[in-house]
Amino acid sequence: QVQLVESGGGSVQAGGSLRLSCAASRPSLSNFAMGWFRQAPGKEREFVAAISMSGGTTVYADSVKGRFTISRDNAKNTVYLQMSTLRPEDTGIYYCAACWHSASIHERAYNYWGQGTQVTVSS
Repeated sequence: QVQLVESGGGSVQAGGSLRLSCAASRPSLSNFAMGWFRQAPGKEREFVAAISMSGGTTVYADSVKGRFTISRDNAKNTVYLQMSTLRPEDTGIYYCAACWHSASIHERAYNYWGQGTQVTVSS
């Protein structure tokens, strides 16, 4: 079974940047489309970004367009989420997920999930 591990979370001031990584402890992520989701305290988990198996197609939530960039390096078995111009409302637990099919905005499409990493943005 695919094991996903997120890293790079932490605390940052509003306007700052942070890069999250999601690595497979066992290969291979190249067989999966990948997505990032987040969950703020007391709220439902929401879609953030997704990327196709090859990295040729990306999808973003409207709330992060122009600020976040999802990318992947299949040789390193890792997917990234570069977050810039962070806002307090970006605070939450960020999860990476793997999908057997295509990049999707729906969490039900994903087969495997990481444990999550905390991102806190202070005003």
